[in-house]
Amino acid sequence: MKVLILTGTFFLSLMTVYAQKLVAYSAPEGAALNGDFTVQVRLAGQKWKQLPSYLVNVDEVKGSSHQIENASMSYFDFEGEVEISVTFNKGTIQTAKVRPLSYGITPQINGNTLTFKLNKPRNLSVEVNNDIFHNLHLFANPIDEFVPNRKDKNLIYFGPGIHTVEGGELRVASGKTVYLSGGAILMGQILVDNAQNVQVLGRGMVDKTVKEGIRIANSQNILVEGIIATQCPIGGSDNVTIRNVKSISYYQWGDGMNVFAGNNILFDGVFCRNSDDCTTVYGTRKGFKGGCKNITMQNSTLWADVAHPIMIGLHGDVEKQDVLENLNYINIDILDHKEKQIDYQGCLAINAGDNNLVRKVRFENIRIEDFREGQLLNLRIFFNKKYCKAPGRGIEDVLFKDISYSGNNAELSIIAGYDEERKVKNIRFENLKINGQVFSDNMKGKPGWYKTADMTRFFVGEHVEDIQFVEIPIQTTFTPGEIRKDNK
Repeated sequence: MKVLILTGTFFLSLMTVYAQKLVAYSAPEGAALNGDFTVQVRLAGQKWKQLPSYLVNVDEVKGSSHQIENASMSYFDFEGEVEISVTFNKGTIQTAKVRPLSYGITPQINGNTLTFKLNKPRNLSVEVNNDIFHNLHLFANPIDEFVPNRKDKNLIYFGPGIHTVEGGELRVASGKTVYLSGGAILMGQILVDNAQNVQVLGRGMVDKTVKEGIRIANSQNILVEGIIATQCPIGGSDNVTIRNVKSISYYQWGDGMNVFAGNNILFDGVFCRNSDDCTTVYGTRKGFKGGCKNITMQNSTLWADVAHPIMIGLHGDVEKQDVLENLNYINIDILDHKEKQIDYQGCLAINAGDNNLVRKVRFENIRIEDFREGQLLNLRIFFNKKYCKAPGRGIEDVLFKDISYSGNNAELSIIAGYDEERKVKNIRFENLKINGQVFSDNMKGKPGWYKTADMTRFFVGEHVEDIQFVEIPIQTTFTPGEIRKDNK
């Protein structure tokens, strides 16, 4: 009798082979497409599958004016390893980038086609000849594991195709699951208002013309995962998870993912390219009342065509004095920041107004690429009379850990309090790295009469207490795009 013995290595090899999966979705008839690129994907040794290249719009600021530009977007699901081919249909490729740069993807160029491989899900920007406004947004998703049961009375299902909803609004009741399959386009807002235990899932998209494509208000226990939309504001809500959602906006005030007076909210693996702030945390605002606590954004990519990638603290209740606390931004790539108005600059911005107290904020493992115009960070307590009725009460206990910036366009960053009662205090920088150099209070080459902030080109104004720059051994490293399960 013959006995078959499978070694561990052979068994793993078999598992790798069987784990190879690729799902591509066709565009529905009538969808707006863009012919700038031909995008194909395949598993190794198999036939190429062509992906639809959808038309998306982005905002280009020229001087003080705004211009809508036509960019491209494609998506697919996979497991294992895939090859990707992108053909530029408007000329020869002189240079090409696949960003975030931290992923280390170097495309191979042959004439007007570039190719590269992926072995894990990524949300990418493919840029040809340094053109960031007519680029390809390529969303390589994990395999969608949700199998919709069409007989489930609590399922609201949208299959491939273009779908309209009455009044331009799909109001989702408690206990419901909305599913947008790949190849589905919804011509209306998904509104979760005063609801509980709701899921919005799938690989489809809310059409680019729908402002606030997903809106969550006064709701609890909400999951949104996998879909593409314009904006996703959250107000007055608790226990909300936004995972692998892509937000692209092009119109005025096109913030990506706002939080107003919300608690226990997780953004995980999101991609935001927006025509205003990518993500914000505010107190009382737009009818939502109260402070915010336990807000985390992790494993994500932010691209602000206008304003801030991250903005905290501007709006609140002057009389009740909101507190915004336990805010975490972990393992994030920032691809761009463009803002001419000095009052609204800062890739990492905490601007406390309206008697808000902002405390216990953590920025960790954030990689900032060379942005076009603005500041690396901006921590201010201020009285912005255009938006606020009073200055903020304070900014306290902020950690910047393993923050890196590579580039030459950063302007002078600002850290400033307001008066003796309204201070910025207890700010700690661990392993701040700018163009490869780590800055610390005992760094070599710093004259004794210099502040460390002078070396980093940070202006530290009055009413700032206890600011430290330290270099410590890195004990925990992150893989860009890695899912951090402890959510700390």
